Amino acid sequence: MATRQQLNPPPLRKITDFKSKLTGGGTRSNLFEVVLSFPDIAPADVNTLDKARFLVKSAALPASSVTPLEVSFRGRTLKLAGDRTFESWTIGVINDTDFAIRSAFEKWMNAINRVSDNTGATDRAAYQADAFVYQLNRDGTTLRAYHFYDIFPTNISNIPLDYDTDSIQNFTVEMQVLWWEAVKGTSPAAGGEDIN
Repeated sequence: MATRQQLNPPPLRKITDFKSKLTGGGTRSNLFEVVLSFPDIAPADVNTLDKARFLVKSAALPASSVTPLEVSFRGRTLKLAGDRTFESWTIGVINDTDFAIRSAFEKWMNAINRVSDNTGATDRAAYQADAFVYQLNRDGTTLRAYHFYDIFPTNISNIPLDYDTDSIQNFTVEMQVLWWEAVKGTSPAAGGEDIN
Protein backbone atom coordinates (compact mmCIF):
# COMPACT_ATOMS: atom_id res chain seq x y z
CA MET A 1 0.00 0.00 0.00
CA ALA A 2 1.34 3.41 -1.00
CA THR A 3 2.15 5.78 1.81
CA ARG A 4 1.58 9.49 1.69
CA GLN A 5 4.64 11.61 1.17
CA GLN A 6 5.57 13.63 4.23
CA LEU A 7 5.33 17.38 3.75
CA ASN A 8 8.36 19.27 4.92
CA PRO A 9 7.99 22.94 5.82
CA PRO A 10 9.13 25.24 3.01
CA PRO A 11 12.38 27.14 3.47
CA LEU A 12 12.22 30.74 4.62
CA ARG A 13 11.56 33.02 1.65
CA LYS A 14 13.17 36.47 1.54
CA ILE A 15 12.21 39.62 -0.34
CA THR A 16 15.41 39.27 -2.38
CA ASP A 17 14.27 35.79 -3.47
CA PHE A 18 10.95 37.29 -4.58
CA LYS A 19 12.71 40.09 -6.46
CA SER A 20 14.90 37.60 -8.34
CA LYS A 21 11.81 35.69 -9.54
CA LEU A 22 9.85 38.76 -10.75
CA THR A 23 11.13 38.93 -14.31
CA GLY A 24 11.32 42.42 -15.76
CA GLY A 25 9.71 43.95 -12.69
CA GLY A 26 6.31 42.50 -13.61
CA THR A 27 3.89 43.13 -16.47
CA ARG A 28 1.82 46.34 -16.37
CA SER A 29 -1.91 46.19 -17.11
CA ASN A 30 -1.91 49.67 -18.66
CA LEU A 31 0.71 48.83 -21.30
CA PHE A 32 -1.29 47.33 -24.16
CA GLU A 33 -2.64 48.12 -27.59
CA VAL A 34 -5.73 46.81 -29.38
CA VAL A 35 -5.79 46.61 -33.17
CA LEU A 36 -9.24 46.22 -34.72
CA SER A 37 -10.39 45.37 -38.20
CA PHE A 38 -13.87 45.64 -39.67
CA PRO A 39 -15.52 43.43 -42.31
CA ASP A 40 -16.03 44.48 -45.92
CA ILE A 41 -19.79 44.90 -45.40
CA ALA A 42 -19.08 47.64 -42.83
CA PRO A 43 -15.57 48.92 -43.57
CA ALA A 44 -13.92 51.49 -41.32
CA ASP A 45 -11.58 54.07 -42.81
CA VAL A 46 -7.87 54.22 -41.98
CA ASN A 47 -8.38 57.20 -39.66
CA THR A 48 -10.93 55.29 -37.55
CA LEU A 49 -8.71 52.21 -37.34
CA ASP A 50 -5.77 54.37 -36.28
CA LYS A 51 -7.91 56.17 -33.68
CA ALA A 52 -8.96 52.84 -32.20
CA ARG A 53 -5.33 52.07 -31.35
CA PHE A 54 -5.43 55.07 -29.01
CA LEU A 55 -9.05 55.24 -27.86
CA VAL A 56 -9.66 51.60 -26.93
CA LYS A 57 -8.92 52.21 -23.27
CA SER A 58 -9.66 48.78 -21.82
CA ALA A 59 -9.70 45.19 -22.99
CA ALA A 60 -8.76 41.81 -21.55
CA LEU A 61 -6.37 39.02 -22.28
CA PRO A 62 -8.66 36.05 -22.88
CA ALA A 63 -9.59 33.44 -20.32
CA SER A 64 -8.86 29.81 -21.16
CA SER A 65 -11.57 27.28 -20.37
CA VAL A 66 -12.14 23.57 -20.86
CA THR A 67 -15.67 22.50 -19.97
CA PRO A 68 -15.71 19.38 -17.76
CA LEU A 69 -17.91 16.41 -18.64
CA GLU A 70 -19.41 14.73 -15.59
CA VAL A 71 -20.36 11.04 -15.62
CA SER A 72 -22.17 9.61 -12.61
CA PHE A 73 -21.30 6.16 -11.27
CA ARG A 74 -22.78 4.68 -8.07
CA GLY A 75 -22.98 7.91 -6.14
CA ARG A 76 -19.67 9.28 -7.40
CA THR A 77 -18.90 11.67 -10.22
CA LEU A 78 -16.14 11.03 -12.74
CA LYS A 79 -14.90 14.28 -14.27
CA LEU A 80 -13.50 14.15 -17.81
CA ALA A 81 -12.07 16.88 -20.00
CA GLY A 82 -14.62 18.25 -22.45
CA ASP A 83 -14.41 20.91 -25.15
CA ARG A 84 -12.67 24.26 -25.19
CA THR A 85 -15.03 27.21 -24.84
CA PHE A 86 -14.28 30.82 -25.77
CA GLU A 87 -15.89 33.60 -23.79
CA SER A 88 -17.10 36.85 -25.31
CA TRP A 89 -14.53 39.65 -25.45
CA THR A 90 -15.33 43.20 -24.31
CA ILE A 91 -13.46 46.42 -25.03
CA GLY A 92 -13.94 49.86 -23.50
CA VAL A 93 -13.75 52.85 -25.84
CA ILE A 94 -13.29 56.59 -25.21
CA ASN A 95 -15.85 58.50 -27.29
CA ASP A 96 -14.66 61.65 -29.03
CA THR A 97 -16.74 64.26 -30.81
CA ASP A 98 -16.80 62.62 -34.25
CA PHE A 99 -18.23 59.32 -32.85
CA ALA A 100 -16.07 57.51 -35.46
CA ILE A 101 -15.49 54.29 -33.54
CA ARG A 102 -19.03 54.04 -32.19
CA SER A 103 -20.44 54.74 -35.67
CA ALA A 104 -18.23 52.01 -37.17
CA PHE A 105 -19.54 49.45 -34.67
CA GLU A 106 -23.15 50.60 -35.18
CA LYS A 107 -22.76 50.17 -38.95
CA TRP A 108 -21.24 46.71 -38.40
CA MET A 109 -24.15 45.60 -36.21
CA ASN A 110 -26.65 47.07 -38.66
CA ALA A 111 -25.05 45.11 -41.50
CA ILE A 112 -25.53 41.94 -39.42
CA ASN A 113 -29.16 42.78 -38.56
CA ARG A 114 -30.76 45.96 -39.87
CA VAL A 115 -32.82 47.95 -37.41
CA SER A 116 -35.40 48.83 -40.07
CA ASP A 117 -36.42 45.43 -41.41
CA ASN A 118 -34.66 42.59 -39.53
CA THR A 119 -32.59 41.55 -42.56
CA GLY A 120 -28.82 41.33 -42.85
CA ALA A 121 -25.74 39.35 -43.78
CA THR A 122 -25.94 35.57 -43.54
CA ASP A 123 -22.47 34.65 -44.78
CA ARG A 124 -20.12 34.40 -41.77
CA ALA A 125 -17.13 35.49 -43.82
CA ALA A 126 -18.99 38.69 -44.73
CA TYR A 127 -19.67 39.93 -41.20
CA GLN A 128 -16.74 38.61 -39.15
CA ALA A 129 -13.30 40.12 -38.72
CA ASP A 130 -10.14 39.64 -36.63
CA ALA A 131 -8.61 41.65 -33.79
CA PHE A 132 -5.32 41.70 -31.92
CA VAL A 133 -4.23 42.60 -28.40
CA TYR A 134 -0.57 43.36 -27.77
CA GLN A 135 0.79 43.22 -24.22
CA LEU A 136 3.67 45.69 -24.20
CA ASN A 137 6.83 45.85 -22.13
CA ARG A 138 8.02 49.06 -20.51
CA ASP A 139 10.63 49.43 -23.28
CA GLY A 140 7.90 49.33 -25.96
CA THR A 141 8.55 45.79 -27.17
CA THR A 142 5.74 43.25 -27.41
CA LEU A 143 5.75 40.61 -24.69
CA ARG A 144 2.82 38.64 -26.03
CA ALA A 145 0.14 38.98 -28.70
CA TYR A 146 -3.35 37.51 -28.88
CA HIS A 147 -5.12 37.01 -32.21
CA PHE A 148 -8.92 36.85 -31.94
CA TYR A 149 -10.46 35.09 -34.93
CA ASP A 150 -13.86 35.75 -36.53
CA ILE A 151 -15.21 38.28 -34.05
CA PHE A 152 -18.44 40.22 -34.41
CA PRO A 153 -20.20 42.67 -32.06
CA THR A 154 -23.29 41.58 -30.15
CA ASN A 155 -23.68 44.52 -27.78
CA ILE A 156 -22.77 48.20 -27.86
CA SER A 157 -23.46 49.72 -24.46
CA ASN A 158 -25.50 52.84 -23.89
CA ILE A 159 -23.83 56.15 -23.05
CA PRO A 160 -25.53 57.81 -20.07
CA LEU A 161 -26.25 61.54 -20.43
CA ASP A 162 -26.44 63.52 -17.21
CA TYR A 163 -26.22 67.22 -16.26
CA ASP A 164 -24.31 66.25 -13.11
CA THR A 165 -21.54 64.44 -14.97
CA ASP A 166 -18.31 66.14 -16.00
CA SER A 167 -16.26 63.49 -17.77
CA ILE A 168 -15.42 62.20 -21.23
CA GLN A 169 -17.89 59.64 -22.55
CA ASN A 170 -17.02 55.94 -22.63
CA PHE A 171 -18.82 52.91 -23.98
CA THR A 172 -18.18 49.19 -24.23
CA VAL A 173 -18.51 46.73 -27.10
CA GLU A 174 -19.04 43.03 -26.44
CA MET A 175 -17.91 40.71 -29.22
CA GLN A 176 -18.22 37.00 -29.84
CA VAL A 177 -15.02 35.07 -30.60
CA LEU A 178 -14.69 31.88 -32.63
CA TRP A 179 -11.24 31.16 -31.15
CA TRP A 180 -7.98 32.88 -30.21
CA GLU A 181 -4.28 32.13 -30.43
CA ALA A 182 -1.46 33.43 -28.24
CA VAL A 183 1.90 34.31 -29.73
CA LYS A 184 5.06 35.11 -27.77
CA GLY A 185 6.95 38.30 -28.39
CA THR A 186 5.54 39.55 -31.69
CA SER A 187 2.46 39.63 -33.85
CA PRO A 188 1.09 36.37 -35.28
CA ALA A 189 1.32 37.89 -38.76
CA ALA A 190 5.07 38.42 -38.26
CA GLY A 191 5.59 34.75 -37.50
CA GLY A 192 5.89 34.88 -33.73
CA GLU A 193 6.31 31.73 -31.67
CA ASP A 194 2.93 30.04 -31.18
CA ILE A 195 2.49 29.19 -27.49
CA ASN A 196 -0.88 27.44 -27.64
